[in-house]
Amino acid sequence: MSASHVLYEVHERVAVITLNRPELMNAFSDTMREGLLHALQQAESTPEVRCVVLTGAGRAFCAGGDVASMTELQARDDATIIHQRMAVGSQVVHGIRRMPKPVIAAINGAAAGAGINLALACDLRFASDKAQFAESFVKIGLVPDWGGTFLLTHLVGTSKAMELMMTGERIDAAEALRLGILNRIFPDDAFRQEVMNFAGKLARGPAGTLARIKQAIYLGATGTLAESLAYEEQAQGEVFLSPDAKEGMRAFLEKRPPRFS
Repeated sequence: MSASHVLYEVHERVAVITLNRPELMNAFSDTMREGLLHALQQAESTPEVRCVVLTGAGRAFCAGGDVASMTELQARDDATIIHQRMAVGSQVVHGIRRMPKPVIAAINGAAAGAGINLALACDLRFASDKAQFAESFVKIGLVPDWGGTFLLTHLVGTSKAMELMMTGERIDAAEALRLGILNRIFPDDAFRQEVMNFAGKLARGPAGTLARIKQAIYLGATGTLAESLAYEEQAQGEVFLSPDAKEGMRAFLEKRPPRFS
């Protein structure tokens, strides 16, 4: 992993992964995809980490792929590396979805191309009021990847996804919130603290229950009612006698905040 292009730190059970190539708006270098995948795997395998925040350094979240690097590949008539890069991107998206911990996209600035689709893969999306979004692939003759054709369509519907992906039109944070792409917008000067406050709240929650809620919601988005009912029964049986459920119910009856393990 390039230590300079992907940063990893933990604050009070929240892992913060920062794409760190600010001079190029955090566009993916040759090693950043692998670095991001490694950082996510580290967060997942660390028991002390209870929530993950993914953000960008400087004025951008992520501008997507490095176009200069891609034109060099075109000059060599070489698409092999493109397939390799997309395979790693797919691993990142699958990894976020499978991880039994909440993953928050903290979109501090521009999110374009693979950047917006990386954000869409996360469980929650918070943006600075200065953030902007664009499915910009079409403007350089490419097809959206990183799962964007699936993820955006599920959030905004087929017609709006067609419009955004066929035009590459840029939208601001307010429009992204209206379309359901974002959960919340925070003022830029308080953005990081607001995101960390929310992440801390999740990190103090019942980890096993949150993991099952995440799985249940994604199953509900793509599966059948029967599958959801069956999973709910299974999950409820798994957590009902857990220490966290017992503590939660005691705290409710004693009219105090719960102290989950």
